Amino acid sequence: MPKTIRSSGQIALTKILVKERKNAALSQSSLAERLRCHQSLVARIESGERRIDVVELIIIARAIGIRPEEIVARISEVVPPDESI
Repeated sequence: MPKTIRSSGQIALTKILVKERKNAALSQSSLAERLRCHQSLVARIESGERRIDVVELIIIARAIGIRPEEIVARISEVVPPDESI
């Protein structure tokens, strides 16, 4: 598989975050307010332009109202067992 920042796991993560934000009836702006950041940061994360680390995932998940472990479990289902870094 060619190297890309848009791995199957990264794509799954962004889709999950967008879906869960919308399920929580939050706009990007309202999520940004909860995170105390700019809406443009939320947009970059959701578009895959900016990757997040595990601590940021926990903070974002809590702001959306979903357990971070649930997000990780859903991503784990998508990432092939032989995926490389």
